[in-house]
Amino acid sequence: FWAKATRAEARIKKGSRIYADYIECTSLNAAGQAPGGSHHSHETRGSEESDPAAMRRCSIWDSVFRLGTRRGAGLRLWTASSVTRKNVQSNDGTTECSDERDRAGAVRKTVIGVLPRRAIEACVFKRILEILPAVCLATGMAWAAESPFIGEWKLDSSKSRMPDEMKVQSQGGNKYAFDFGGGAETIVVDGSDQPGYAGTLLSVKAEAPDTWIVQRKKDGRLLLKATWKLSKDGSTLTDYYREFESDSSTLSLDYVYQRTGGGSGFAADWQSIKETRNSPFLMQVKEFQGDGLSFITPSEQETKNVKFDGKEYPNEGPNADRGASSSIRRVDERTLVMTDKAGGKVRDTEEIDLSADLKTLTITVHITGRDKPNVMVFERK
Repeated sequence: FWAKATRAEARIKKGSRIYADYIECTSLNAAGQAPGGSHHSHETRGSEESDPAAMRRCSIWDSVFRLGTRRGAGLRLWTASSVTRKNVQSNDGTTECSDERDRAGAVRKTVIGVLPRRAIEACVFKRILEILPAVCLATGMAWAAESPFIGEWKLDSSKSRMPDEMKVQSQGGNKYAFDFGGGAETIVVDGSDQPGYAGTLLSVKAEAPDTWIVQRKKDGRLLLKATWKLSKDGSTLTDYYREFESDSSTLSLDYVYQRTGGGSGFAADWQSIKETRNSPFLMQVKEFQGDGLSFITPSEQETKNVKFDGKEYPNEGPNADRGASSSIRRVDERTLVMTDKAGGKVRDTEEIDLSADLKTLTITVHITGRDKPNVMVFERK
Protein backbone atom coordinates (compact mmCIF):
# COMPACT_ATOMS: atom_id res chain seq x y z
CA PHE A 1 0.00 0.00 0.00
CA TRP A 2 2.75 2.47 0.95
CA ALA A 3 4.76 1.55 -2.16
CA LYS A 4 1.74 2.39 -4.32
CA ALA A 5 1.22 5.63 -2.44
CA THR A 6 4.88 6.61 -2.98
CA ARG A 7 4.67 5.98 -6.71
CA ALA A 8 1.45 7.98 -6.91
CA GLU A 9 3.11 10.88 -5.08
CA ALA A 10 6.00 10.83 -7.58
CA ARG A 11 3.55 11.00 -10.50
CA ILE A 12 1.75 13.92 -8.88
CA LYS A 13 5.03 15.84 -8.43
CA LYS A 14 6.02 15.17 -12.03
CA GLY A 15 2.64 16.36 -13.28
CA SER A 16 2.93 19.50 -11.12
CA ARG A 17 6.28 20.40 -12.75
CA ILE A 18 4.80 19.96 -16.23
CA TYR A 19 1.77 22.05 -15.35
CA ALA A 20 3.98 24.83 -13.91
CA ASP A 21 5.95 24.85 -17.16
CA TYR A 22 2.73 25.23 -19.10
CA ILE A 23 1.54 28.13 -16.93
CA GLU A 24 4.86 29.93 -17.37
CA CYS A 25 4.74 29.61 -21.15
CA THR A 26 1.14 30.77 -21.48
CA SER A 27 1.74 33.79 -19.26
CA LEU A 28 4.88 34.77 -21.18
CA ASN A 29 3.15 34.34 -24.54
CA ALA A 30 0.34 36.54 -23.39
CA ALA A 31 2.88 39.24 -22.52
CA GLY A 32 4.79 38.79 -25.77
CA GLN A 33 7.95 37.89 -23.89
CA ALA A 34 10.35 35.04 -24.64
CA PRO A 35 10.85 32.62 -21.79
CA GLY A 36 14.08 33.03 -19.94
CA GLY A 37 14.32 36.82 -20.52
CA SER A 38 14.19 39.47 -17.85
CA HIS A 39 10.81 41.00 -17.16
CA HIS A 40 12.55 44.44 -17.26
CA SER A 41 14.05 44.02 -20.76
CA HIS A 42 10.79 43.03 -22.55
CA GLU A 43 12.71 40.89 -25.03
CA THR A 44 10.55 39.55 -27.85
CA ARG A 45 10.36 35.95 -29.10
CA GLY A 46 13.10 35.17 -31.56
CA SER A 47 15.76 37.53 -30.17
CA GLU A 48 19.31 36.21 -29.90
CA GLU A 49 19.30 36.39 -26.07
CA SER A 50 16.19 34.20 -25.69
CA ASP A 51 16.37 30.63 -24.37
CA PRO A 52 15.91 28.31 -27.41
CA ALA A 53 14.96 25.30 -25.25
CA ALA A 54 12.29 27.27 -23.44
CA MET A 55 10.99 28.58 -26.78
CA ARG A 56 10.61 25.06 -28.06
CA ARG A 57 8.69 24.07 -24.93
CA CYS A 58 6.31 26.99 -25.36
CA SER A 59 5.65 26.26 -29.01
CA ILE A 60 4.84 22.66 -28.07
CA TRP A 61 2.40 23.79 -25.36
CA ASP A 62 0.72 26.08 -27.94
CA SER A 63 0.05 23.10 -30.19
CA VAL A 64 -1.10 20.88 -27.34
CA PHE A 65 -3.48 23.55 -26.09
CA ARG A 66 -5.01 23.96 -29.55
CA LEU A 67 -5.34 20.20 -29.91
CA GLY A 68 -7.03 19.89 -26.50
CA THR A 69 -9.39 22.80 -27.24
CA ARG A 70 -10.50 21.27 -30.52
CA ARG A 71 -11.35 18.05 -28.68
CA GLY A 72 -13.51 19.95 -26.21
CA ALA A 73 -11.45 19.04 -23.14
CA GLY A 74 -9.31 21.00 -20.71
CA LEU A 75 -5.66 20.10 -20.37
CA ARG A 76 -5.26 17.03 -18.15
CA LEU A 77 -1.60 16.17 -17.79
CA TRP A 78 -1.02 12.43 -17.57
CA THR A 79 2.72 11.91 -18.19
CA ALA A 80 5.48 13.40 -20.24
CA SER A 81 8.84 12.46 -21.70
CA SER A 82 11.45 14.05 -23.91
CA VAL A 83 10.27 15.75 -27.09
CA THR A 84 11.97 15.29 -30.46
CA ARG A 85 11.46 18.10 -32.90
CA LYS A 86 12.48 18.67 -36.45
CA ASN A 87 13.99 22.13 -36.71
CA VAL A 88 15.33 24.14 -39.66
CA GLN A 89 17.74 27.02 -39.75
CA SER A 90 16.16 30.24 -40.95
CA ASN A 91 17.93 32.90 -42.99
CA ASP A 92 18.44 35.17 -39.98
CA GLY A 93 20.10 32.41 -37.93
CA THR A 94 17.21 31.55 -35.67
CA THR A 95 15.89 28.01 -35.22
CA GLU A 96 12.22 27.50 -35.92
CA CYS A 97 9.77 24.81 -36.92
CA SER A 98 9.83 24.30 -40.70
CA ASP A 99 6.08 24.70 -41.07
CA GLU A 100 2.76 23.94 -39.40
CA ARG A 101 2.98 20.32 -40.54
CA ASP A 102 6.34 19.89 -38.76
CA ARG A 103 4.91 21.53 -35.66
CA ALA A 104 2.02 19.07 -35.59
CA GLY A 105 4.45 16.20 -36.14
CA ALA A 106 6.48 17.30 -33.14
CA VAL A 107 3.36 17.32 -31.02
CA ARG A 108 2.51 13.79 -32.12
CA LYS A 109 5.95 12.65 -30.91
CA THR A 110 5.15 13.75 -27.36
CA VAL A 111 3.55 11.36 -24.92
CA ILE A 112 1.59 14.05 -23.17
CA GLY A 113 -1.92 12.75 -22.76
CA VAL A 114 -4.96 14.93 -23.08
CA LEU A 115 -7.68 13.15 -21.07
CA PRO A 116 -11.21 14.21 -20.14
CA ARG A 117 -11.90 14.96 -16.46
CA ARG A 118 -14.32 12.04 -16.10
CA ALA A 119 -11.78 9.56 -17.46
CA ILE A 120 -9.22 10.63 -14.86
CA GLU A 121 -11.79 10.51 -12.05
CA ALA A 122 -12.81 6.98 -13.11
CA CYS A 123 -9.17 5.90 -13.15
CA VAL A 124 -8.55 7.25 -9.65
CA PHE A 125 -11.73 5.63 -8.30
CA LYS A 126 -10.68 2.28 -9.79
CA ARG A 127 -7.30 2.48 -8.07
CA ILE A 128 -9.01 3.25 -4.74
CA LEU A 129 -11.21 0.17 -5.09
CA GLU A 130 -8.13 -1.95 -5.82
CA ILE A 131 -6.26 -0.74 -2.74
CA LEU A 132 -9.18 -0.56 -0.25
CA PRO A 133 -9.54 -4.34 0.47
CA ALA A 134 -5.84 -4.63 1.24
CA VAL A 135 -6.02 -1.64 3.56
CA CYS A 136 -9.04 -3.08 5.42
CA LEU A 137 -7.34 -6.47 5.81
CA ALA A 138 -4.16 -4.86 7.08
CA THR A 139 -6.16 -2.76 9.55
CA GLY A 140 -7.98 -5.80 10.96
CA MET A 141 -4.76 -7.78 11.34
CA ALA A 142 -3.03 -4.78 12.90
CA TRP A 143 -5.86 -4.48 15.48
CA ALA A 144 -5.44 -8.11 16.53
CA ALA A 145 -1.66 -7.88 16.64
CA GLU A 146 -1.81 -4.67 18.68
CA SER A 147 -4.99 -5.45 20.65
CA PRO A 148 -4.80 -3.84 24.11
CA PHE A 149 -6.50 -6.93 25.57
CA ILE A 150 -3.50 -9.12 24.83
CA GLY A 151 -1.37 -9.82 27.89
CA GLU A 152 -1.29 -11.66 31.22
CA TRP A 153 -3.84 -10.71 33.88
CA LYS A 154 -4.08 -11.45 37.64
CA LEU A 155 -7.35 -11.42 39.56
CA ASP A 156 -7.67 -8.84 42.34
CA SER A 157 -9.84 -10.69 44.89
CA SER A 158 -10.35 -7.61 47.04
CA LYS A 159 -12.17 -5.83 44.17
CA SER A 160 -13.97 -8.86 42.75
CA ARG A 161 -17.38 -10.33 43.57
CA MET A 162 -18.37 -13.82 42.52
CA PRO A 163 -21.73 -14.41 44.21
CA ASP A 164 -22.85 -17.99 44.24
CA GLU A 165 -26.20 -19.65 44.74
CA MET A 166 -27.11 -23.23 45.60
CA LYS A 167 -30.32 -25.00 46.52
CA VAL A 168 -30.76 -27.97 48.86
CA GLN A 169 -34.23 -29.50 49.06
CA SER A 170 -35.28 -32.37 51.31
CA GLN A 171 -36.95 -35.26 49.45
CA GLY A 172 -37.90 -37.12 52.61
CA GLY A 173 -35.85 -39.38 54.82
CA ASN A 174 -32.14 -39.05 54.07
CA LYS A 175 -32.62 -38.07 50.42
CA TYR A 176 -31.89 -34.56 49.13
CA ALA A 177 -31.88 -32.73 45.81
CA PHE A 178 -28.81 -30.54 45.24
CA ASP A 179 -28.76 -27.82 42.57
CA PHE A 180 -25.40 -26.07 42.10
CA GLY A 181 -26.46 -24.35 38.87
CA GLY A 182 -26.34 -27.30 36.49
CA GLY A 183 -29.68 -28.83 37.40
CA ALA A 184 -30.96 -30.90 40.32
CA GLU A 185 -28.96 -33.95 41.42
CA THR A 186 -30.91 -36.21 43.82
CA ILE A 187 -28.84 -38.48 46.08
CA VAL A 188 -28.91 -40.08 49.50
CA VAL A 189 -26.72 -38.40 52.12
CA ASP A 190 -24.77 -41.50 53.19
CA GLY A 191 -21.24 -40.80 51.88
CA SER A 192 -21.50 -43.19 48.90
CA ASP A 193 -20.64 -42.22 45.30
CA GLN A 194 -23.83 -41.74 43.26
CA PRO A 195 -24.47 -40.61 39.65
CA GLY A 196 -24.30 -36.85 39.29
CA TYR A 197 -24.08 -34.09 36.71
CA ALA A 198 -22.12 -34.54 33.42
CA GLY A 199 -20.94 -38.07 34.09
CA THR A 200 -19.55 -37.37 37.55
CA LEU A 201 -20.08 -39.13 40.86
CA LEU A 202 -21.43 -37.06 43.77
CA SER A 203 -21.28 -38.00 47.44
CA VAL A 204 -22.46 -36.17 50.59
CA LYS A 205 -21.61 -37.35 54.08
CA ALA A 206 -23.10 -36.02 57.33
CA GLU A 207 -19.99 -35.90 59.48
CA ALA A 208 -21.82 -34.11 62.30
CA PRO A 209 -25.22 -32.41 62.78
CA ASP A 210 -23.68 -29.11 61.69
CA THR A 211 -21.07 -30.47 59.25
CA TRP A 212 -21.43 -32.08 55.82
CA ILE A 213 -18.64 -33.23 53.47
CA VAL A 214 -19.37 -32.91 49.74
CA GLN A 215 -17.16 -34.61 47.11
CA ARG A 216 -17.28 -34.98 43.32
CA LYS A 217 -15.28 -37.48 41.26
CA LYS A 218 -14.80 -38.36 37.63
CA ASP A 219 -12.90 -41.24 36.05
CA GLY A 220 -11.56 -42.22 39.45
CA ARG A 221 -10.10 -38.76 40.17
CA LEU A 222 -11.22 -36.46 42.97
CA LEU A 223 -12.34 -33.16 41.39
CA LEU A 224 -13.47 -31.22 44.46
CA LYS A 225 -14.08 -31.39 48.16
CA ALA A 226 -16.23 -28.96 50.17
CA THR A 227 -16.72 -28.80 53.91
CA TRP A 228 -20.01 -27.20 54.95
CA LYS A 229 -20.37 -25.73 58.44
CA LEU A 230 -23.79 -24.58 59.65
CA SER A 231 -23.99 -21.70 62.14
CA LYS A 232 -25.64 -22.29 65.52
CA ASP A 233 -28.74 -20.32 64.61
CA GLY A 234 -28.86 -21.97 61.18
CA SER A 235 -28.95 -18.61 59.33
CA THR A 236 -25.56 -18.92 57.61
CA LEU A 237 -23.49 -21.67 56.03
CA THR A 238 -19.70 -21.51 55.53
CA ASP A 239 -18.32 -23.49 52.56
CA TYR A 240 -14.58 -24.32 52.53
CA TYR A 241 -14.31 -25.21 48.84
CA ARG A 242 -11.23 -26.92 47.35
CA GLU A 243 -10.94 -27.85 43.67
CA PHE A 244 -8.14 -30.19 42.54
CA GLU A 245 -6.73 -29.68 39.05
CA SER A 246 -5.13 -32.33 36.86
CA ASP A 247 -1.75 -30.56 37.17
CA SER A 248 -1.85 -31.14 40.96
CA SER A 249 -2.66 -27.51 41.72
CA THR A 250 -5.48 -26.62 44.12
CA LEU A 251 -8.08 -23.88 43.83
CA SER A 252 -9.07 -22.65 47.28
CA LEU A 253 -12.23 -20.62 47.88
CA ASP A 254 -14.18 -19.79 51.05
CA TYR A 255 -17.86 -18.85 50.77
CA VAL A 256 -20.29 -17.55 53.37
CA TYR A 257 -23.94 -18.16 52.42
CA GLN A 258 -27.11 -16.72 53.90
CA ARG A 259 -30.37 -18.63 54.12
CA THR A 260 -33.24 -17.29 51.98
CA GLY A 261 -36.79 -18.59 52.15
CA GLY A 262 -37.89 -21.46 54.36
CA GLY A 263 -36.29 -24.78 55.25
CA SER A 264 -34.40 -26.17 58.19
CA GLY A 265 -30.92 -27.53 58.74
CA PHE A 266 -28.99 -27.71 55.45
CA ALA A 267 -32.19 -27.65 53.37
CA ALA A 268 -32.63 -24.08 52.05
CA ASP A 269 -31.93 -21.66 49.23
CA TRP A 270 -28.47 -20.27 49.92
CA GLN A 271 -27.11 -16.95 48.57
CA SER A 272 -23.45 -16.07 49.08
CA ILE A 273 -22.72 -12.82 50.90
CA LYS A 274 -18.92 -13.12 50.95
CA GLU A 275 -16.38 -14.84 48.69
CA THR A 276 -12.69 -15.18 49.51
CA ARG A 277 -10.25 -16.55 46.97
CA ASN A 278 -7.18 -17.99 48.69
CA SER A 279 -5.23 -19.05 45.59
CA PRO A 280 -4.09 -16.78 42.73
CA PHE A 281 -6.14 -16.75 39.55
CA LEU A 282 -4.40 -15.89 36.29
CA MET A 283 -5.76 -15.35 32.81
CA GLN A 284 -3.86 -15.00 29.55
CA VAL A 285 -5.13 -13.29 26.41
CA LYS A 286 -3.29 -14.12 23.20
CA GLU A 287 -3.72 -13.61 19.47
CA PHE A 288 -5.82 -16.25 17.70
CA GLN A 289 -5.43 -16.87 13.95
CA GLY A 290 -4.39 -13.33 13.11
CA ASP A 291 -7.56 -11.38 13.89
CA GLY A 292 -9.00 -13.28 16.88
CA LEU A 293 -8.28 -13.66 20.59
CA SER A 294 -7.69 -16.61 22.93
CA PHE A 295 -8.76 -16.36 26.58
CA ILE A 296 -6.77 -18.93 28.56
CA THR A 297 -7.28 -19.84 32.23
CA PRO A 298 -4.36 -22.14 33.18
CA SER A 299 -5.80 -23.10 36.58
CA GLU A 300 -9.03 -24.30 34.99
CA GLN A 301 -7.23 -25.72 31.94
CA GLU A 302 -9.72 -24.17 29.59
CA THR A 303 -9.26 -22.01 26.49
CA LYS A 304 -11.88 -19.90 24.71
CA ASN A 305 -10.86 -19.11 21.12
CA VAL A 306 -12.98 -16.44 19.43
CA LYS A 307 -12.96 -14.31 16.28
CA PHE A 308 -14.93 -11.19 15.42
CA ASP A 309 -16.97 -12.86 12.69
CA GLY A 310 -20.15 -13.74 14.60
CA LYS A 311 -19.34 -17.47 14.60
CA GLU A 312 -19.19 -19.83 17.58
CA TYR A 313 -15.91 -21.60 18.34
CA PRO A 314 -15.63 -24.67 20.60
CA ASN A 315 -13.95 -24.34 23.98
CA GLU A 316 -10.73 -26.31 24.33
CA GLY A 317 -8.85 -27.93 27.20
CA PRO A 318 -9.15 -30.95 29.53
CA ASN A 319 -11.75 -29.23 31.72
CA ALA A 320 -13.82 -27.70 28.92
CA ASP A 321 -17.42 -28.90 28.94
CA ARG A 322 -18.40 -31.08 26.03
CA GLY A 323 -20.40 -29.07 23.50
CA ALA A 324 -19.39 -25.72 25.06
CA SER A 325 -18.70 -22.87 22.63
CA SER A 326 -18.10 -19.12 22.66
CA SER A 327 -18.60 -16.17 20.32
CA ILE A 328 -17.58 -12.52 20.66
CA ARG A 329 -18.39 -9.09 19.29
CA ARG A 330 -16.66 -5.74 19.62
CA VAL A 331 -18.66 -2.85 21.10
CA ASP A 332 -15.78 -0.37 20.85
CA GLU A 333 -11.98 -0.44 21.06
CA ARG A 334 -12.06 -1.10 24.84
CA THR A 335 -15.27 -3.12 25.24
CA LEU A 336 -16.10 -6.68 24.14
CA VAL A 337 -19.11 -8.95 24.73
CA MET A 338 -18.64 -12.73 24.81
CA THR A 339 -21.49 -15.25 24.78
CA ASP A 340 -20.90 -18.76 26.17
CA LYS A 341 -23.15 -21.67 25.23
CA ALA A 342 -23.48 -25.26 26.39
CA GLY A 343 -25.59 -27.74 24.43
CA GLY A 344 -26.76 -24.94 22.14
CA LYS A 345 -28.19 -22.88 25.03
CA VAL A 346 -26.77 -19.64 26.40
CA ARG A 347 -24.94 -20.35 29.65
CA ASP A 348 -23.68 -16.83 30.37
CA THR A 349 -22.77 -13.49 28.82
CA GLU A 350 -19.49 -11.76 29.65
CA GLU A 351 -18.96 -8.01 29.35
CA ILE A 352 -15.21 -7.37 29.02
CA ASP A 353 -14.16 -3.78 29.75
CA LEU A 354 -10.64 -2.33 29.59
CA SER A 355 -9.75 0.78 31.58
CA ALA A 356 -8.55 3.94 29.85
CA ASP A 357 -4.97 3.39 31.06
CA LEU A 358 -5.12 -0.23 29.75
CA LYS A 359 -4.03 -1.60 33.15
CA THR A 360 -7.32 -2.95 34.55
CA LEU A 361 -9.61 -5.52 32.94
CA THR A 362 -13.12 -5.99 34.36
CA ILE A 363 -15.22 -9.01 33.35
CA THR A 364 -18.89 -8.94 34.35
CA VAL A 365 -20.47 -12.37 33.97
CA HIS A 366 -24.27 -12.60 33.71
CA ILE A 367 -25.17 -16.24 34.38
CA THR A 368 -28.47 -17.46 32.99
CA GLY A 369 -31.06 -17.86 35.76
CA ARG A 370 -29.20 -15.72 38.29
CA ASP A 371 -30.01 -12.18 39.33
CA LYS A 372 -26.55 -11.08 40.49
CA PRO A 373 -23.59 -11.09 38.10
CA ASN A 374 -20.03 -12.14 38.88
CA VAL A 375 -17.61 -9.20 38.71
CA MET A 376 -13.98 -10.15 38.25
CA VAL A 377 -11.36 -7.38 38.30
CA PHE A 378 -7.95 -8.19 36.82
CA GLU A 379 -4.73 -6.18 36.94
CA ARG A 380 -2.16 -6.40 34.15
CA LYS A 381 1.00 -8.25 35.18
